[in-house]
This record gives sequence, structure tokens and C-alpha cells, in this order.
Amino acid sequence: MATNVNKIDSNITGLRIAEEESINVLPVTPNWVPAEPNDYGDIGAKITTLVRNPITDGRQRKKGVVTDLEASASFGSDFTQTNFQELLKGVFYANYRTKAERSDIPSVTVNGGDDTYELTSTTGFLVGSLVFGSKFTNASNSGLHRVTAVDPGVSIAVAETLTTEASPPADSKLVVVGHQFASGDITVDVSGSLPKLVSAAFDMTTLGLSVGEWIYIGGDEEAQNPLNAVNSGFKRIRLIDPDFLELDKSASTMVTDAGTSKTVRIYFGRKLQNETGVNIVRKTYQLELSLGAPDTAQPSQIQALYMKGCLADKLDINIGTATKITNNISFVATDSEPRKASDGLKSGNRPTLEDSDAYNTSSDVKRIKMAKVSNTDEAAAKFFSFVTDLNLSISNNHKPAKAVGVLGAFDISAGTFAVTGDVTAYFTDIEAINSIRNNEDITIDAIVVKDNAGFAIDLPLISLGGGNPNIQLDEAVKLPLTMDAATAASISPDLDYTASITFFDYLPDVAEV
Repeated sequence: MATNVNKIDSNITGLRIAEEESINVLPVTPNWVPAEPNDYGDIGAKITTLVRNPITDGRQRKKGVVTDLEASASFGSDFTQTNFQELLKGVFYANYRTKAERSDIPSVTVNGGDDTYELTSTTGFLVGSLVFGSKFTNASNSGLHRVTAVDPGVSIAVAETLTTEASPPADSKLVVVGHQFASGDITVDVSGSLPKLVSAAFDMTTLGLSVGEWIYIGGDEEAQNPLNAVNSGFKRIRLIDPDFLELDKSASTMVTDAGTSKTVRIYFGRKLQNETGVNIVRKTYQLELSLGAPDTAQPSQIQALYMKGCLADKLDINIGTATKITNNISFVATDSEPRKASDGLKSGNRPTLEDSDAYNTSSDVKRIKMAKVSNTDEAAAKFFSFVTDLNLSISNNHKPAKAVGVLGAFDISAGTFAVTGDVTAYFTDIEAINSIRNNEDITIDAIVVKDNAGFAIDLPLISLGGGNPNIQLDEAVKLPLTMDAATAASISPDLDYTASITFFDYLPDVAEV
């Protein structure tokens, strides 16, 4: 083997991940998406050998044989708006519950003041839809736009001025991120157990929302908000009816609102939750760890280590004090595949990494709230005002399937979807300790916003443990708590999941306040 290097530096290595067509099998043209590891755990195969130890007068062992292989990989990275959305589908065993998203946009046209996006399908685009464009050649075609007309199967017209593009880039995209209702259409009714966002003329079921999903009510202009400020902001949906959305989580207690002359906006995203039954989707991956060129005379010949048949086994999300939001993900694999430089990397598309800033925990975390589950109070009393850290762990409890005649695993079995965590809060009230003792139904959520985008994590039902006050000299009393999440089907049949995360492609400026 020709080589003239004495070492390979970590800074010339790289990690890419491709989704498999079936376990161990890549599609004809895989898409190798770059990752941004800050550090690696174990990545590769652990080989087991058994030596021969016969009873002989030589009193020596003989060379052993390879009997088993355990393949795994793990790495840590910053949690950004874009770098982890695809892998989360493998963690949650699910696909996103999306609204209309189109990337096949034939053209953008401007004709006599008619500003339109030509679309191969207009399904999910409605008059009043708020659409967010990205990666168009002309900046005016990207950003937020309001749909004023829909020509079914042909195009959508928007209120804002566009610029003609005969052939937009292949990666340009339009996503429905919200809706603006007609003037005076939206009111707030608080006469029932929970508040309702009521529409007089619009069918709420056509928005593609789901129970347990977070939305943002309001916009950057006064006319886009309800009359009373407490009715704006982030809310969680408990019930969807053609005439209203019932809301069960809110920063403030909502009040009756006539909505006179208001063109209220709501913003929403794509929701991911662990699914049940036929909605469970297993995704397997291959990881490509490129390890540089061993011969400086052949710099394009890159050696690599591939991890095959990978399933996302465990994800840890960490939100600490005065730092970045980070995560660590680990995979269980069926096998590893070293690949020599002369063989080169596997074929496929290798897109560039979409740039996205890290979230900081000092100013980007807008809400972390733990409270009792309530069917009558959308702004239930919170257990604490400030936390020092929140850590969540999602595990699929995979086990490799072994068989005679197979080195490694021929497949991998999924165990119970389990979500645990811990939070350390500044102690203010004994109620949290009482809730542990009484085994009460608790819920926790976290909302993060930066640069007009963000995400919401929600555990609709948890039980608490720990709760012994931590008292140190000259310091505030802290309360460390442990959490075990469970299906919230006992609260509502439509909340039959353990955890969800909703990504917002666009949020108004006011959402960052």
C-alpha cells in the first residue's frame, strides 16, 4: 500500500449520512448529507475473538478466531434549525406532519401586476396562506408572502411584488408557514373550559394542523394581532373543529376578544412526534467517515469507514446555562465497511452544508415551563421561573439481531420508545415536591426562537422524581428533578404520543421578544 503520510489530522476528516433504501442497501443515487460533529464517541466495529485453549503438555494457547462484531457510532454537535431535522425522523420513527411544501417550481411570473408562482401542484395552498420562499435567484421571490388567489394545479398569486424567474434554482422552495384570516373573522371565546380561537367563515380543519401542535398567534403589525395582547403568542392546540381551535397552553390567561377589523395571523410549522401503528416509519442510514488521503500524490483518493444498517438509537438534547444548545446521537449498526483510498468514496450526491447558526441558551430560549396538566387552565401555574439546565434523552432501545452464519447483525430490533430527562430549577415553591409525592400528571415544554425561525419541544405527560432541595452556602436553593415521559392518551386520545418537536420555518419578529 503506497503511502507517504505519517498521520491524518482530525481537521481533514468529514462525516456524511445517507438514508438507505432498505437495511444495508443504499438507493441507486444516495444523498450524502454533511454533518457537523463537535466530537466523536465510538465509531466502528468492536471485534470479539475466542482463543483456542486446548489441554496439552505445551501449556500454551493457540490463535483465536473472530466470533462476533458489534458496530456502532456516535457523535455530538450543535443543535441548529437545519442540521438535524432529517435525522430526527429516524429518532422518532416517523415522518413530519407537514403543510404544503413545494420544491418543483417551474417559474415565477409577473404579468400586469399579477405576481405568481407557477406550481406543479397547488394542494394545501389556500387564499390567505402565508408562504415562505427560500433560495430563489431574486431576493424578492424569497421571504414571506401572502396568497391572494389560487389557480388549482397551475399557480398561486401573492400580494407582494415578485421578480420574473423563468427557471428558479432546483433547490428553491415554497412552504406554507401560516395563515392570515379575513378582517374581523377571528374572535376569542373563553366561555368554555378552555379558550377557543373562533373563525366565522374559515374552516380550521383545512390548515393541516394536528392536536398537540404549537402555533404562534399574531404578527408584526398591530392589525395582525387580536385586540388583547394576552391572546397573541405561542399556544398549543387541544382540539380542532371546523369553526375553532381549542387551546390548552398559553403564556397568559386568554380573554374574550371581538377581533373587530383585525386580519389576525397565525404561524405554524412541521410537527414530528413518535407515531403508533401503521404510522410508524423505520429509517436506516449509512454513515461515511472520510479519513483523508494516505498518499499526497493522490489527494483525490480518500479512504473512509462506512457504518451500514444504522438505526438512530439514542438522542440527548442539552440546554445549559450560558452556552449553546447541543445534542449527542448514537447509532446501532449491522456492520462496518472500511474502504481503501484506491476504491474511493461511495457514489452519490454530496450537497453542501446549509449554514445555520447555533442557538444560545442566554437569549434564544423563550420558554421552559413545567406545570400540572390541566383541562381547564391554559396558563396553569408554573413550578419555577428559572432553570440552570434541561436535558432530554430519547431512546429506541435497539438490539442487534444475531444469527449463525452472520458476522455482525442481519437486522436490528426496536424496543420501547422511551423519553427521560432532568431539569435543575431555582426553588421557589413547595408545589413541585408535593407533585412528586402525589404522582401528579405534569407537562413540560421548551420554545426556542432565533432569526425569524425556531422550534418547540413538548412532552405532554411526565412523572417527576428527585426533588430534594440542593442547599449550598451563599447560593440560591436549587431543585433537581428527574422526568419520565409517557403517552398522553389518558389526557386526550389525540395526544397518544410521548414527545413532539415542531420546527417553524418562519416566525414574526415579535416572536423573538
